[in-house]
Amino acid sequence: MDCVVACSNSHLLGSRLAEALGAPLLLVERRWFPDGELYLRIHGEPEGRVAVVQSLWPRPSEALLELLMVVGTLREKGVQRVVAVVPYMAYMRQDSEFNPGEVVSARRVASLLDGAGLELLVTVDMHLHRFSSPGELFRTPVANLSAAPLLAREAVGRGLDEPVIVGPDEEAEQWARMAAEAVETEYTVFEKRRVSPESVEVRPRDPDLVRGRDVVIVDDIISTGGTVARAARCLLEAGAKRVYVAVTHALLVQGALARIYAAGVSALYATDTVETPYSKVSVATLLAEVLGGRSPQLPARRC
Repeated sequence: MDCVVACSNSHLLGSRLAEALGAPLLLVERRWFPDGELYLRIHGEPEGRVAVVQSLWPRPSEALLELLMVVGTLREKGVQRVVAVVPYMAYMRQDSEFNPGEVVSARRVASLLDGAGLELLVTVDMHLHRFSSPGELFRTPVANLSAAPLLAREAVGRGLDEPVIVGPDEEAEQWARMAAEAVETEYTVFEKRRVSPESVEVRPRDPDLVRGRDVVIVDDIISTGGTVARAARCLLEAGAKRVYVAVTHALLVQGALARIYAAGVSALYATDTVETPYSKVSVATLLAEVLGGRSPQLPARRC
């Protein structure tokens, strides 16, 4: 990688990535005109193969527009090989038309990025629910990396007592499994069990596994924190010694932080895909392995 361009949501991660790659760092300046339009300026002269880093949080719509405008400007200036590094990919949760006329934002955002002429799209723990892989959405080759092993090592490395990994729902099993393998321990997940036509019980699949042990809840994203808070309370009621939370994307909206700690969580660990005071784990090295060609072969471009 010859150059890293850090858009306004990812100046910190962009600088860490440039350092990991040993590449020059160019920053994007963002301001607003009086009418609310964006003013963007790339400081420096990008050349060669360029990585543009932009998390789509906060202000996801504005962040996406900034990314597309910067990529388009680079292409206009003659940069032929542009890689978009989008550590947090927004708009993936509306992945189906649940009600007539709804816009399936996951497909529309994928179409916009496909149209940008990217060589590669790199992201971390993309929130895929009804799609088995990014290839079902994107024509552009996508490297979808996971921070679950990094997060598990950070949390368990703090000296936990017989740690066990827990996924807060069945969808999180993929991250729980990877985290447990990274630290060589067991894992379980929460699952739903219908106890009556009107009632559903949510509990760990193996409740005895958490009794008397420190538990690390691992998930890809926390928005309002309701799912994690519910899981933490259940785990403590089941006899867990202490409960920690390790999450890739800590959006933490609508009082999420207070909700999580009120449920009895001892500590929260997150990555710098979204820059917060809880971003204790950097994904820069993980990204650099892909951009530096030190990871498994990437998917080919779809026709």
